[in-house]
Amino acid sequence: MRPVYLCGFMGCGKSHIGRMLAKECCAVFIDLDKYIVDKQKMTIPEIFASKGEPYFRDLEAQYIKNFKGRTIVATGGGAMLRDATAEFARDKGIVVFLNASFETCYQRIKDDTNRPLVVNNTVEKLREIYDTRLPIYRKNSTYEINANTSDRQIAAEIIKLIELDTKTHNKLKG
Repeated sequence: MRPVYLCGFMGCGKSHIGRMLAKECCAVFIDLDKYIVDKQKMTIPEIFASKGEPYFRDLEAQYIKNFKGRTIVATGGGAMLRDATAEFARDKGIVVFLNASFETCYQRIKDDTNRPLVVNNTVEKLREIYDTRLPIYRKNSTYEINANTSDRQIAAEIIKLIELDTKTHNKLKG
């Protein structure tokens, strides 16, 4: 099994689904935001405030390259916005876009003070960010999953994609 990178807007379910998948696939789960916080010894709001969003995006790009093998990575909402980062992830594993509606995402994130983009923007601006990111997620992912269904159904669909990818990848190697 190659690494699986879950991408999508804040609140689409990357961490929740990622933990489920890791358990089902006997894989390591990495929440990229938490990984960055642990490595930097700063919260995400502190990183944004002291070093800026571009610095944080650089960290995402750098750390994504650390993961190999049986790993499920819940990327941050902006990690796959950079074409080079997404290209690396697609080459080394698969990138699955969890496409949840803005309304679903917003209900999950609206009170989260650990998300600088949520704290510093209106609902209208967040909707604009969502609308801007949607085509980029589509372009930079290997697969797109409807994330407006049950978590069990989402996980089952991704497991099928992982199995297909593993078979295909093994045929190419052998």
